[in-house]
This record gives sequence, structure tokens and C-alpha cells, in this order.
Amino acid sequence: MINISESAQSHFRKLIEREGLPGLGVRLAAVNSGTPRADVRLEFAEPGDLQGDEWAIDCDGFTLWLDASSVKYLDGAEIDYETKATGGQLQIRAPKIKGEAPADSASLVERVHWIVEQEINPQLASHRGNVAVQEVTADGVVILRFGGGCHGCGMADVTLKQGIEKTLMSKVPGVTAVRDATDHETGEAPYIRRDNAA
Repeated sequence: MINISESAQSHFRKLIEREGLPGLGVRLAAVNSGTPRADVRLEFAEPGDLQGDEWAIDCDGFTLWLDASSVKYLDGAEIDYETKATGGQLQIRAPKIKGEAPADSASLVERVHWIVEQEINPQLASHRGNVAVQEVTADGVVILRFGGGCHGCGMADVTLKQGIEKTLMSKVPGVTAVRDATDHETGEAPYIRRDNAA
């Protein structure tokens, strides 16, 4: 499930021995799992810090506690410690942490949500914006709501037609159109004000 190299185990063991607390282990959890912002959190944990549903992985001289809700995202993860001339570096590779793209057989809604969260929203974030899927109709029309810097932005129509709609229609078979259900007049901090858009 998780591969912890000998060098990583030795590194953790030395740190734990230095602390001198009985039962001290290491807890690993996925943070923002299933999203482009996914990351891992690694911390010391005493028995009293545990929730009780963690998975225990016995290592040489300590226990690695795996957060129960993180198991599917950290399955297949590798933890290694590489010694370099300037010191050492802990490396954690977790190929499933950002989630896995739904299969072609998944519902249209699942496939649309995946592309919106994994590709479209990370691009819109550079303009402090985002979109949320409000609905996917039976005939393949995706209805979105713009938020953040995209809410009230004078370029929202261009973003919708030339960016979002093209992306969804090319990457998600079954999408026939994309519509905007946002009341852009109520946007409080648009990236480009509507009266400034050319």
C-alpha cells in the first residue's frame, strides 16, 4: 500500500528517538485530496493525538499512522529520504492524491465535474476566479456559475465561449453547450470591470 524506504525509516527513527516520547509515531494524511491543490501532511503523533480510525503501518522502530479518509488517495505512495552533500531531503510521491479521472463509462456529470475542477478552475485561479457546475441537463447542456474575479468580469462571455465551452466540448463527449447562470451585475470584485471590457 505505502512503500517506505529504509533510508526514510531510518530518518524517522532518528527524529523520534531524539524526541524521547514513548509511543511517538508519524501520521500521514492527504490534504485537499482529489483536487489540484492536493498535498500531504506529515507530522509526529502521540497515541493521544490519534482519532482511532487510522491505519497502522509497522515500520522498523515506530508506527506510521495513515489517516483513514486519506487511504484511497495515498495508496501506492512512496516515501524516501535522499542524503545529499548539503543535507537530506524527504520525498513523498503519491500518484493518486489528486484523484483519478473518471472512466469513459462514468456519468456525464462526473466527467464534467472532473474537468472543471482539474483543468478549468486551476486556470481561472490566476484571475482569482472559479466556476461551479450548477446543472448538467439531460441534453448535455452544462450550466455554470462564475465566482471570485470571474463574477462580474467583462471577459466572462469570452472565457465561457472560447475557453470553458471549447474545453468541455472537446474533452467530455456528450456536452452539447455551456451556459452561464451568473448574475454578473452583483459581482463585487471582477477581474476586469464590465464597463472596461472592450
